[in-house]
Amino acid sequence: MHKKIITTNEANQRLDKFLHKYLPKAGNGFIFKMLRKKNITLNGKKASGNEKIVIGDIVTFFISEETIRKFQNPSSNLNNYSEALHKVGELIILFENEHILAVDKPVGLLSQQAKVEDISLNDWLIGYLLAKNEINEDSLKTFKPSILNRLDRNTGGIVLCGKSFIGSQVVSCLLKEKKVKKYYQLIVKGKLTEAGELGGYLSKDEKANKVRVHNTNIHSTITRNCPTIENAILTKYRPLKQYSEYTLVEAELITGKTHQIRAHFASIGFPLIGDYKYGDRELNDKYKRLYGVESQLLHAYKVAFPVLEVPLHDLSEFEIISRQKFFDGML
Repeated sequence: MHKKIITTNEANQRLDKFLHKYLPKAGNGFIFKMLRKKNITLNGKKASGNEKIVIGDIVTFFISEETIRKFQNPSSNLNNYSEALHKVGELIILFENEHILAVDKPVGLLSQQAKVEDISLNDWLIGYLLAKNEINEDSLKTFKPSILNRLDRNTGGIVLCGKSFIGSQVVSCLLKEKKVKKYYQLIVKGKLTEAGELGGYLSKDEKANKVRVHNTNIHSTITRNCPTIENAILTKYRPLKQYSEYTLVEAELITGKTHQIRAHFASIGFPLIGDYKYGDRELNDKYKRLYGVESQLLHAYKVAFPVLEVPLHDLSEFEIISRQKFFDGML
């Protein structure tokens, strides 16, 4: 017999969903057969699987430990998380409570693994929480903390991370519904003198990993009124300071698509300095020689939350601002 007491990170979901997380290698047929035969019970009673579990519920498995281990993912990668924590080192944590963590991602660090051998911010997060004893090997079987918004490897700035199941749910929903405002700073080629709004929609060349913007101006009204339209994009911006050959700009992402900011500004003749995919190679080479610019000058510097209630009331109408210096060699 094997018992599992439901904790905060497993509560408020259907029993069958919890069972699929706890026994990820078991199929639907096996799980529902065990429920029908009362080999899996909820609080000592037969369950159908559609019950909503709460903190303190007891799920009992009348199944051998060997069978349970067979259907669970091995947790041998705990050493990988510790290694990620060690290799990445200390990061700037901008905000942290029991549900959410906001961290300043440095340029050059992947948000998530692209290959098995990669070191990522996501792995660092789990290593960090393991080291603080806020999670353990057992809790990782049913809930794995993870980043909630992703930045490209060469873009630094604020990444929001879910520490708890409920925190991840709430913030993921806010991000999906565009209720968290995300602001970037960027340096573009040329003198941009007026604030504006860019709409349009994207098409993607998967082979080249490059996007193209269509109908930048005509489509902006449609994009604002129908922000969920497939591949629609909308970016608001305002120049902060002009220099001889470039401008420091603040951009607010209303939508968040692949390479949106980079492609949007390139499409109106103001590509980001250092952006070899969408920008001016000759100018980029110049600033690489002068200032060591190795990649697009783009920084996720601020997020702003709406009015929130429990459990994230301490983030209500709260702004998180990056403490990294944004390429001050040119500013």
